[in-house]
Amino acid sequence: MARGKGKQPRGDLSAFDQAGATVLDNPLATEIQDSYLEYAYSVIHSRALPDARDGLKPVHRRILYSMSEQGYRPDRGYVKSARVVGDVMGKYHPHGDTAIYDAMVRLAQDFSLNVPLIDGHGNFGSPDDGPAASRYTEARMSPAAMQLVGELGEETIDFKPNYDGSLTEPKVLPAAFPNLLVNGTSGIAVGMATNMIPHNLGEVVAAARWLIKDPDATLDKLMEFVPGPDLPTGGLLLGLDEVRRANETGRGVVRMRGKVEIGPVEGSRGRQGITVTELPYGVGAEKVIEKITDEVNKTKRLQGIADVKDLTDRENGIRLVIECKVGVNPQALLADLYRLTPLEQSFGVNNLVLVDGQPRTLGLKALLEAFLGHRYDVVTRRSAYRRRKRQERLHLVEGLLIALLDIDLVVQLIRGSDDVPAARAALIREFDLTEIQANYILDTPLRRLTRYDRIELEAEQDRLRSEITELSRILDDPAVLRQVVSDELAAVAEQFPSPRRTTLIGGDLKEVLAASVPAGPLEVADDPCQVILSATGLVARTVAESEESTEGRRRNGRVRHDTVRAVVPATARGQVLLVTSAGRAFRTEVLPLPVLPDHAGTVSLSGGMAAAELVPLRADERVIGLVPAAARDSGSPGLALGTRQGVVKVCAPEWPVRSDEFEVIGLRDGDEVVGATWLTDGAESLAFLTDDASLLRFPARLVRPQGLKGGGMAGVNLAAGARVLFFGAVRTDDPEHGEPMVVTATDRSVKLTPFGAYPPKGRATGGVRAQRFLKGEAGLELAWVGPRPVGATGRGEPVELPPVDPRRDGSGAAVMLVPQVVGHLIERE
Repeated sequence: MARGKGKQPRGDLSAFDQAGATVLDNPLATEIQDSYLEYAYSVIHSRALPDARDGLKPVHRRILYSMSEQGYRPDRGYVKSARVVGDVMGKYHPHGDTAIYDAMVRLAQDFSLNVPLIDGHGNFGSPDDGPAASRYTEARMSPAAMQLVGELGEETIDFKPNYDGSLTEPKVLPAAFPNLLVNGTSGIAVGMATNMIPHNLGEVVAAARWLIKDPDATLDKLMEFVPGPDLPTGGLLLGLDEVRRANETGRGVVRMRGKVEIGPVEGSRGRQGITVTELPYGVGAEKVIEKITDEVNKTKRLQGIADVKDLTDRENGIRLVIECKVGVNPQALLADLYRLTPLEQSFGVNNLVLVDGQPRTLGLKALLEAFLGHRYDVVTRRSAYRRRKRQERLHLVEGLLIALLDIDLVVQLIRGSDDVPAARAALIREFDLTEIQANYILDTPLRRLTRYDRIELEAEQDRLRSEITELSRILDDPAVLRQVVSDELAAVAEQFPSPRRTTLIGGDLKEVLAASVPAGPLEVADDPCQVILSATGLVARTVAESEESTEGRRRNGRVRHDTVRAVVPATARGQVLLVTSAGRAFRTEVLPLPVLPDHAGTVSLSGGMAAAELVPLRADERVIGLVPAAARDSGSPGLALGTRQGVVKVCAPEWPVRSDEFEVIGLRDGDEVVGATWLTDGAESLAFLTDDASLLRFPARLVRPQGLKGGGMAGVNLAAGARVLFFGAVRTDDPEHGEPMVVTATDRSVKLTPFGAYPPKGRATGGVRAQRFLKGEAGLELAWVGPRPVGATGRGEPVELPPVDPRRDGSGAAVMLVPQVVGHLIERE
């Protein structure tokens, strides 16, 4: 290929020789190689890779510089994004407007950056959708962006000509915080690429300040401050061993997961679901839904999903509800979701940045050192600039103060001079001033020559001298310089508080992934479990064997349940009946019931589900008992029921097969069921407790079982105006649970008495006194009989009960907090 001056002919090159032109004969391979290298260098240096100092690519730097120059600051109004794009393209970045706008949009997205640098107004996109056109959106700089450009006017950095030489632009921004580590970046150059993960601002600043204090700090010490990445979208990050490798070498692969909550789906009658509240970095809800749909309908690899709903909004954030089919283990389904959908993603860390114009791969410490070196240079140049400006101002102030000492002579000299040069020369000669000082005096208006202005000038002189001394300390002492940089970093961290969003899970990545796979199958087996009703009306179940996983839902040892009203045996895929105060029974599935959370061997009923979410209760109706659904051949006499008006009934266990709702007792007008207890073999004692502190105890065998429509029989004779507070069946031959206790409480006192202190009597008789009322006590507010009593407030907070009183008719003990509900504590191996 030939190069030369003038027009190149198509044929013979002799015309060039005749015209005196120089002809260079360059091989085609060399020409292509040279041109490609120039192109590659341009892309690497001027487009794709960030600078290690300010963490910005050229396009981002030009956007922020242009907005700063145009005055689009946080304290000003928004301007059209198209206007910003036009300014940047016309003055500094001669590329397409789409590329500039895309870069600008990323700077405004809080799901892309931990600390957004642009305050956007309008639709700036989402992880699933792009932004509106630049003519529809508005923008201005964010307060954090001012930390990057705030020192531009103090000769802190070097400038270079723009693309056409008509203007200048900064080679790098002053950058008051480690933007590259905090916000991360990505870019594809020629033959290389960068992909940097975001970190927490406060943690990075803390590590940088420690490195200032101890330049020889090890990576492990720095990772005490920066334990791992912190992503704008939160989520989980697995495998901190790989994080350390990336921090050491600048390369590594980390695994991100969405954060989920497993529990009943609202409005689905207790069906279990997986609610995604945080997604991996760069993943949107629509991407997850699309992948789930493909895996369910096309590949058939994902089973057990009944429905997927995207309930994401601005108020609650990400909320993706994945509803499980009945009989599906949510933990096993979640493992499949992590494996087959973007709920689990990898992030390949590649910290490739420009250092002195050369691409280098840096670890955490090297990145911090590059930033700190830049800040040392910026603060040094800024301090030199500020000292020079203050010295220049001090020189003028000192000259003006000299003139004020003999202002009459100054006026006389000026008035006696023929022109300005003569006046300047007279002032210089008479007061030994410099030409700069003389000119300043000549330019000073007379109104500045008052006595008050002299006092102000003397105060300014003292202040300038103090500031010059302080700036000289910064320039002369490296330790003072480092302390200034450290203090300024601390101020930035304080101005922009940043609580950690991402949860870190330590260990080797392969081991963490292997440990998180549940041992149980997707389909839950029909294993035995227990269904529990709390005294506050919450329903839950224990975990079935096929639901156990490595997350440790059950542990060896005893498991405790607090404030329990009823417990019935069931199976994971079986059914139970919920009995209400209106004498109705509702059939419900066991599997959708929430599994009680287990922490260090303790189960809390706070994880239960309100019964109103399972069955359609009336306004004045509540669930008071549990019954096994498959009870026909259990050998039990049935369900013992007691009402407010003293009626007792044992309902034979002959439940309708095709009805999920039916009555278990015919109630009189104004009556309601106060207790419903499942009888195991009929050897129990039935107990009534009334609000006038009367307790009646009689054997359960005295009550003949009736059908569903039966209205029961007389249970206890009530005094005039009295009503039943408690009814239940109590076993006295169970050594494992110990002797039952009677709990009675007024509005100010509580009494515990052994159940054996009360003699058994016949059915339909009056009881015996269970508590003697003190002065001011009108009657009982709460009554209960059973083993291992525990008290609680209406919200489930524990209340300490007094010691046992062996006296049957004694008075209650005064307590600070009277319980509102009482249940029993059960333990099982």
